[in-house]
Amino acid sequence: MSWQTLIPVRPVRLWSADPSQSRRASWLELFFDLIFVAAVAQVGVPLGVDYTLHGLVRYGLMFLLIWWAWLGHTMYSTRFDADDVVQRLLTLLQIFAAAAMAANAKSAFDSRDSAGFAAAYAVLRAVLVVQYLRARRLTGTRRLTTLYAVGFGAAAFLWVVAAIFSAPIRFWLWAAALLIDLGTPWLAGQHTHKCPPDAEHLPERFGLFTIILLGESVASVMHGMESQDMWSPSAAVSAFTGLSLAFGYWWWYFDGARGAAKRHVTSDHKTLLFQIWSYAHLPLYLCVAVVGVGVEHVISLPPGVPLHREDAWILTGAAATLMTTLTIIGFTSDDSQMRRPSLARWAVHFALCLAALPASLVATALPPCMLLIYLGFLCAVQVMLLTTDTVEQHREESEELELLVELQRQ
Repeated sequence: MSWQTLIPVRPVRLWSADPSQSRRASWLELFFDLIFVAAVAQVGVPLGVDYTLHGLVRYGLMFLLIWWAWLGHTMYSTRFDADDVVQRLLTLLQIFAAAAMAANAKSAFDSRDSAGFAAAYAVLRAVLVVQYLRARRLTGTRRLTTLYAVGFGAAAFLWVVAAIFSAPIRFWLWAAALLIDLGTPWLAGQHTHKCPPDAEHLPERFGLFTIILLGESVASVMHGMESQDMWSPSAAVSAFTGLSLAFGYWWWYFDGARGAAKRHVTSDHKTLLFQIWSYAHLPLYLCVAVVGVGVEHVISLPPGVPLHREDAWILTGAAATLMTTLTIIGFTSDDSQMRRPSLARWAVHFALCLAALPASLVATALPPCMLLIYLGFLCAVQVMLLTTDTVEQHREESEELELLVELQRQ
């Protein structure tokens, strides 16, 4: 018995090479997603203590790297099939590196822990380079895989080197590495529709990640509820409204914005919309987490204690950005591109998004639950408008179908 029999190793194949085969998220991918959301939750622990602009900037950078590492693995797995022992061991190494990132995410940027955070991220990118090198031999994918391998490899090298130096040199190396990391997919954009991601699998992965993150927001509501010894009416209303916000964002993302609908990348225009859709998830996910922590702060406030002004600014700013991002994601959907809503309708949606910001000016003078009620109201209005659009579209489609049937009868 040969070692190939004991340890199955199969060549990497392109998923799109067999269009008839359904592509669904595997159990390994779901486990991978769960680990990364756990890392996001761990990185967010300091934000709950330091809910300030400084804490937000720190959390935002670390969140960006964790999400970008998740996206790199997801983009690879949606194009290439390599469910063998090598791929599983590489995935295990990525999971361990993600855990190492989370374990080193509680200190300042100039600390040794932050250097360990960046080094663990470099390991994740290095594993991704190995994966793309495995797929490089496939016909028609060499340019795409080579660009990714070279770009991500150069960034990984800089991340490792940065761990050796102290600030401020470390920060300059981080900036250069991050620029290469984020810019590589745009350089490879011209090859994306030649080797497109799976139209159904990738949105499914994004949708699953969204649900898990919204679950973390619900957990934040629970933590806020646990902190109350004596339930005041304000705390009870805040808890219910915070849960309603998470529910509203779920409704908006999946039904209103069609965020997890199929994404067919068949042209340069579709490629641009696809990139906008994928990159827009970064502020979406970041703000879901920030809003969740803000809601926890509101629920935890003792009776009669107003919300701090900086807390109000961060919460309303995150809510406004979240709604704006959902609106942009909705614009990139196939349904929206087919309907082409009027400019006035889009202006209304964006105006409702920005309407969250002025609330921070009066939030400190009102009961804290009133701010959450207002944000929930804005979200509800957005969902109702989008639901109305969907109903009108279905009605128009039904009328067109009835007219077509009537013409055929004649």
